[in-house]
Amino acid sequence: MASQGNGNGGRHDERLLRVPVDKESDDQRRLDRIRKEIGGAFHALRDIDEGVSIFGSARVEEGHRWYELARETAACLTHHGYTVITGGGPGLMEAANRGAAEAGGLSVGLNIELPHEQEINPYVNRQFQFHYFFARKLMFVRFARAFVIMPGGFGTLDEMFESLTLIQTRRIYHFPTILVDSEFWDPAARVDRPGPRGPRPDLPRRQRAPGRRRRTDAGLQLRDAG
Repeated sequence: MASQGNGNGGRHDERLLRVPVDKESDDQRRLDRIRKEIGGAFHALRDIDEGVSIFGSARVEEGHRWYELARETAACLTHHGYTVITGGGPGLMEAANRGAAEAGGLSVGLNIELPHEQEINPYVNRQFQFHYFFARKLMFVRFARAFVIMPGGFGTLDEMFESLTLIQTRRIYHFPTILVDSEFWDPAARVDRPGPRGPRPDLPRRQRAPGRRRRTDAGLQLRDAG
């Protein structure tokens, strides 16, 4: 199931963020669209009980070690009974959907209207099209038991810190967030280092586990890619 956009949503949102006062009727139309989008997504994904959301760069191509690792990770999750959920785009999202589809599992893509017309990748076997980023992000958390976060850019960082904030503020519990490739992610995982004024009391201590897995804040894990 997919909702259909007219491609002009980005321009409408740009105007909304630039114009401080809008018509009340315009706000009502937005509220109606938000309700429809969230309600439609809940309906489309309602049967997913054991999902894992996988995030990562849209610019990594087949043959790169991260692509192959995302593909293998998704296949492994599928074999263990999990549904793979991605943003539905190219790159590492495609790799994850591909691994899930090739393993015979449910491969979900939550696509978003973007100015450069992001297209759904061919390995998605269930999709939903979003206009609103916040509605899409809600579904990534609502229907997942964990996040697997491959190397990526601003969008990937946004999704990572969203989940960590929800964990830190105790909005969600028992929600593993696994960062793949410790060399890439180690700087981001050092946010709990003591600053000039001493340790930050609101963050748990970092812990190290034996082997190639390192556990950090609030369910955050670092995994080496090699």
